[in-house]
Amino acid sequence: MQYISTRGGEGSYTASQAILQGIAPDGGLLVPERIPQLDLEEITALCDLDYRSRAVRILSLYLDDYTQAELEEAVDLAYDEEKFGEDPAPLVRLNKYNPYEFMLELWHGPTSAFKDMALQLLPHLLTTAVRKNGTDRKICILTATSGDTGKAALEGFRDVPGTAVAVFYPEQGVSETQRLQMVTQEGSNVTVAGVRGNFDDTQTGVKGIFGDQALAAQLDAAGVMLSSANSINWGRLVPQIVYHFSAYADMLKAEYIEPGEAINIVVPTGNFGNILSAWYASKMGLPVHKLICASNRNKVLSDFIRNGVYDRRREFYRTLSPSMDILVSSNLERLLFEVSDRDPVKVAGWMTSLTGKGSYALDPVELRRVQELLVGGFCDDAGTLRTIREIYDRTDHLVDPHTAVGFNVYGRYLQRSGDTAKTVFVATACPFKFTEAIADALYGPGSGKEKSSKELFSEISEESGLEVPPGIAGLDARPVLHDQVVDRENMRDVVLRFLGLEDTAD
Repeated sequence: MQYISTRGGEGSYTASQAILQGIAPDGGLLVPERIPQLDLEEITALCDLDYRSRAVRILSLYLDDYTQAELEEAVDLAYDEEKFGEDPAPLVRLNKYNPYEFMLELWHGPTSAFKDMALQLLPHLLTTAVRKNGTDRKICILTATSGDTGKAALEGFRDVPGTAVAVFYPEQGVSETQRLQMVTQEGSNVTVAGVRGNFDDTQTGVKGIFGDQALAAQLDAAGVMLSSANSINWGRLVPQIVYHFSAYADMLKAEYIEPGEAINIVVPTGNFGNILSAWYASKMGLPVHKLICASNRNKVLSDFIRNGVYDRRREFYRTLSPSMDILVSSNLERLLFEVSDRDPVKVAGWMTSLTGKGSYALDPVELRRVQELLVGGFCDDAGTLRTIREIYDRTDHLVDPHTAVGFNVYGRYLQRSGDTAKTVFVATACPFKFTEAIADALYGPGSGKEKSSKELFSEISEESGLEVPPGIAGLDARPVLHDQVVDRENMRDVVLRFLGLEDTAD
C-alpha cells in the first residue's frame, strides 16, 4: 500500500514513511492509493475477536509494511488493560426497552477522551517506523489542540525515546479541566504553550511551522524532523477506523442487528477526523446507512454538507463543546479528494481558495457524493445543556457536551426523516472533563461556577454513579509545569527554544 498527496505532489510513500512524514511536502494530506475492502463474511468474523485482535486485523490492511508481530506488539502496548480496562471501546445499549440507540464509549483511556484510541497507539507506530526506515533523527511531534488531542499526545509520547512533543492550545478555548491536564503534564520531552486566539489561529500557526522551509533546513541540520499527532497524520486517523468496525461486530455478537444490516453513526465533529474514519469504514464495506455530522454553533461543516459551500468567513463562537470550536476542518481535504474523483488539481485549488478568499464551493455532482452518506446539523449551548439533562433523565447515562451535541442533532434528524436504522452515538469524552457544563445542565444555570472542581467531581460522581477517572481527580492540586502563553507569530520561537536551537535561529 502506497500513500499519495491529496494535492498531487510527486512521489509516494509506504505506510511507515507516511506516518513519519505526517504531512505531504506540498502541504497536502497523505491518503492510501486505494481503500481496502472487507466483505460481510470477514466483518462477521470480527465477532469472535477481542478489540485488540480486531485492531490488528483492520490496521494490517493499511499498514502493510508493518509485520504482524510489529502490529500485535504495538496494539498490545497501546491498549494495555491497565490503561483502558478489559474493553477499550465498549458498546452500551442506552435503554433495554429501546432497540435502536447505542453508545460507543471512547473515553476509557488514560486522558478520558477518544483521542487516546489513536494517540496511545501512534507512538508505537512511529517508533517502529523510525526503525524500519533507518532514520537516526529526533522526531518532534508538533500538535495544535482544541482540547483533547494535546493531553492525549503528551501522555502518549511522554518520555518516549527519540521523540519530543510540543503542544499548542488556544489560551481561552479549552475547558479548565482540559487546560489543567496539559499544563500539569510531566515528562522530560514535553512542552505546552497557550496561544492568544482561537483554535484556527493555533492550527494555522502549526501548519505554518510545517511549511517553513528555512526552519525545516535548520532542523534537518540539527538532526530533527517534524511530525504531527493531529489527525492530519494518517497514523492518527487509521486507528480510529477500527472502533467503528468493532462497534458493528459487538452489535452482531449481541444479536442487536442482522449481518448486513445498515446502521447510522452519529459523530460530534470539529476537525472532521473522527467522522472521516467512519466514512472510510463505510467505503471498506461496513454497512452504514447515514453518518450524522453534528456541529455546535460553529456550524461550518453543517452548512457545507447542506449546500456544498465551505465558508470560514463567519463569526467564531466559544461554546460549551470547545473541542468542536473550529472553522477550518483540516481532515475534510481527504473527503474532497475522494468526492472529486481523486483530482489533486481541484483539491489544491479549493485549498488555495480557502486560504486566499476564505471559501470554496463544490459542483452539484460532488455535493451529491457528499450527501450520499453525510447528514449535517448543529446545536447551540442551550440545546446542549437541555440534551445532557434529557439523556440523563431518559437513560441514566451522563454524557459530555460534545456527545450531547450529537444526540441533539440526531433527535431532530429522526423527527424529520423517520429513519428507523439502529444508531450508534460516538461518545467522545468523559463527562468529568466538563464539570461546569454538566452541573449547569443537571442543577441549573450558574451551578457550575459556585463550587470548586473537587466539589463538582464529588457531587456529579454521587449523582451519576460514575467514578472520577484517576487522570482527572486531583488536577487542581498538581503543580503547573507549563505556563507560557504566546502570540501565533511566536510559536516558531517556542519550538526552537524547546529543541535548544534558539541561538541558531535567524
